[in-house]
Amino acid sequence: MPDDDEGPVFATLVLRRAPQPTSKAILYLHGYNDYFFQAHLAEFFIERGYDFYALDLRKYGRSLRPHQTASFVRSVSDHFPEIDEAVRIIKSPEEGGHETLVLFAHSAGGLIAALWAHARAQTQPIAGLILNSPFFELNAPWFVRRPFAAVVGRVAAWRPYWTLPLKPRGIYGRSLHKDFYGEWPFDIAWKPLEGLPLRIGWLQAIRAAQRRLRAGLDIAAPILVARSSASFHGWEWSDEAHEADAVLNVDHIARWASVLGRHVTLVSIDGGKHDLTLSREPARLAFFAEADRWLRTYVA
Repeated sequence: MPDDDEGPVFATLVLRRAPQPTSKAILYLHGYNDYFFQAHLAEFFIERGYDFYALDLRKYGRSLRPHQTASFVRSVSDHFPEIDEAVRIIKSPEEGGHETLVLFAHSAGGLIAALWAHARAQTQPIAGLILNSPFFELNAPWFVRRPFAAVVGRVAAWRPYWTLPLKPRGIYGRSLHKDFYGEWPFDIAWKPLEGLPLRIGWLQAIRAAQRRLRAGLDIAAPILVARSSASFHGWEWSDEAHEADAVLNVDHIARWASVLGRHVTLVSIDGGKHDLTLSREPARLAFFAEADRWLRTYVA
């Protein structure tokens, strides 16, 4: 991609094809402090006749380079060029000219995907949008989300790379990784258990994107918004972290789902984690059942 203020920029497109040639494709966008590693999610879609693509966004995962600050962008629209290019590749004759494209996005990727789908509604229409625990609101008290965040925004204009002195909990990461309390193998260099330093320039970019979303979008495609039925609020490890969203306030997700477009389906998954696809098996299968029913009803 074109250089930014830190130098050369890269993005990485991962592919797994369905067993038979198909005109349908999924494009997956990961969340903050994340990259694509959920091979079982790819299997779910290729079994339903979709070619599966996943995009490691700039400065994340496979796309991160030593000269870059992990995850850092000044606007979520900085990610639009790599999404545009991924869509161009997926729809190109060389890739089979996919006619049906569904965007599947998690957490901060869900926020990015929603704004991209709104901005590209006329030029890059999609057949559907699946949002897995989208990051519609900061999970913090009102004072932090509004007045304090406004102050941070002003500081970000002249010190964007400053980090907030926050003590990470690491609960969510440990609930996932197989070497701790979870069942999933992933690269902790690309997805640190304690999370990434929270830089105020990135936080301001997210805050601006969330304000734009809450003002109302007009996504024409049908949308599935999925969340856990509960949030985890503890500061120490507990097995309850396996049964709830330990990152976001799920009430925020429900509150803002209706502003996305005219056709929104909201589902709650009992026992779901922040990434519903990485929940324990009962909740994971419940989410996949909802996604399957939604795809058959509104896309197929």
